[in-house]
Amino acid sequence: MTKLIENAAGRMVPAEINGAEAIPYKGVGKHRPTGRKACPPIRSCNDFPLDGNKLTESLIQALRNAGLRDGMTISTHHHLRNGDYVANAVFAAAAELGVKDLRWFPSASFPVHEPMIQHMENGVIHHIEGSMNGPLGDYCSKGKMRGMAVLRSHGGRYQAVQDGEVHIDIAVIAAPTADEFGNATGDRGPTACGLLGFALADSEYADHVIVVTDNLVPFPCVPWQIQGNNVDQVVVMDSIGDASKIVSGTTRITKSPDRLLIAELTARFCDEAGIITDGFSFQAGAGGTSLAFAIYLRDIMRERKIKARFVRGGSNKYLVDMLEEGLTDYILDGQTFDLDGVRSMRENPGHVNTSPFTSYNWHGKGNFAGMLDVVVLGATEVDVDFNANVVTHSDGRLLHGIGGWQNCLFSKCTILPIPSFRDRIPVLVDRVTTLCGPGELIDVIVTERGIAINPMRRDLLEQLEGSSLPIRPLAEIKAEVEEIVGGKPQPPEFGEKVVAAIKWVDGTVIDCVHQTGG
Repeated sequence: MTKLIENAAGRMVPAEINGAEAIPYKGVGKHRPTGRKACPPIRSCNDFPLDGNKLTESLIQALRNAGLRDGMTISTHHHLRNGDYVANAVFAAAAELGVKDLRWFPSASFPVHEPMIQHMENGVIHHIEGSMNGPLGDYCSKGKMRGMAVLRSHGGRYQAVQDGEVHIDIAVIAAPTADEFGNATGDRGPTACGLLGFALADSEYADHVIVVTDNLVPFPCVPWQIQGNNVDQVVVMDSIGDASKIVSGTTRITKSPDRLLIAELTARFCDEAGIITDGFSFQAGAGGTSLAFAIYLRDIMRERKIKARFVRGGSNKYLVDMLEEGLTDYILDGQTFDLDGVRSMRENPGHVNTSPFTSYNWHGKGNFAGMLDVVVLGATEVDVDFNANVVTHSDGRLLHGIGGWQNCLFSKCTILPIPSFRDRIPVLVDRVTTLCGPGELIDVIVTERGIAINPMRRDLLEQLEGSSLPIRPLAEIKAEVEEIVGGKPQPPEFGEKVVAAIKWVDGTVIDCVHQTGG
């Protein structure tokens, strides 16, 4: 049985993860890392063709050339989201080679990666360390994965690689366009998906880097987002994915009247709080309510002739419209969520591709997250202390990834616009099922039944005193919801097995997920 220790948030977390010692969460800003950045082995130009041609005839041969063997760590990225073909092809090739006990280290997974379940069943994959969505999260929740999963934020993933916590043996980078030297970009080609920032750490720190493309162009591939001098081999496939599927259910604007009301209240709150002024900055998440907020915000900016200095993406057509209308100087894009975003990155010099290193890495010399005036995000649960959960629902099943959510909490004002209940199950609870973000970093909760301001934010309470907005204590909104639905929901039942560890932005363990039944 896994030994558990209490962390600074009062959560019992594993003292060891897959045989390695884990550091429990110490509090916001309390952990100070030591040591030096990790690095890949020195390679020599003598080991590569002087003509720059690194083409290898197939993915399976590239894995052979890379020395793939039992127990290695293989990384992939998720910019193609639910349209990705490459990760499945990698592990199908590994299975053909008879390799076992691999650690898969994706920047995220999607339902398209359901075939990985068979590779876990047959022993090819030992465990996954990466945000899991849908079937893989469900599989893990039921205790079927042999190793313990580890979920990190986007910045936490970069931090883990940089700090040497995760050593990548082989990185496989799906690239919509590349040249034979390995320079690669994601903003053009038949499978263009936008930027490739989540693969940047993999290209810089992995022992061996394989670029896989379906659009080989003559050298040089420009602009390059991945530099060829970090790449060992280049493989051409018929197709690396379906770029139309970078759009998912979480990246479409809501049509729910309640959630549209929540989005409108959020925009009005930002206005009355004095956030929407010339030169401000904001980031909205990928959920339907957050996207609707961006529309209401745009209307206020148009009416007041206000211009933002920059907006942070996930980019989408709504942010692109704002850039092209002149409502912002820049989109600093961390992930491209639709084809309008892809087109804009290719055409607009003010649409800049970034990476988790610049945007989110907590073990760097600062990052962009704390420079944002306001960030608007989602959550699956929030408790009376403003703590929030984004990876499990109230039934305890692991069905979502952290993404950049944790990293964004460091903005000057963090707002969670959420419905007060889903499927008649309250979203406001006494204690979140899984702690992903501490309440001291969450400033405002907006529901269809009112707006709750964290009591720690005296400045916001004073600014909104006398407002016509429905400002209410969070506990009061929670009690009203429970009366409507007939009381508090039954807490989920868990087994003793710890199936996943939840890392905080600094690499410490903030919580864990236990096995569910069924």
